Amino acid sequence: MYVCGLVIPVSEGQIDAYRRWAENGAAFFKEYGCLEIVECWEDFVPDGEHTDFRKAVAAKEGEKIVFTWQIWPDKAFFQAAEERMHHDPRMDTAGDPPFDARRLILGCFQPIACMGRG
Repeated sequence: MYVCGLVIPVSEGQIDAYRRWAENGAAFFKEYGCLEIVECWEDFVPDGEHTDFRKAVAAKEGEKIVFTWQIWPDKAFFQAAEERMHHDPRMDTAGDPPFDARRLILGCFQPIACMGRG
């Protein structure tokens, strides 16, 4: 298993546009072998004293935090899929995301422990 995660600031009024954009993206990633995508809209994101999700993405007034992750079979599979996806012409016609992509945080992770789903 290999996990790619993102933290994204999205304008509160863009939830429906974000959902449509995410659903289209999920279908595309699934074609390339992504096993699972979870998209989470802010429900409780406390302000931290030194750092927090909002500070990390320089969230502005009226923006909500989206926390999302993708599960791929393994790192090599993900990297091969990424290479193929970037050559797919649909990547250039997916439309602009309904958020400022310059402020999102992306990271890929190798799990060290898993529990709960079997």
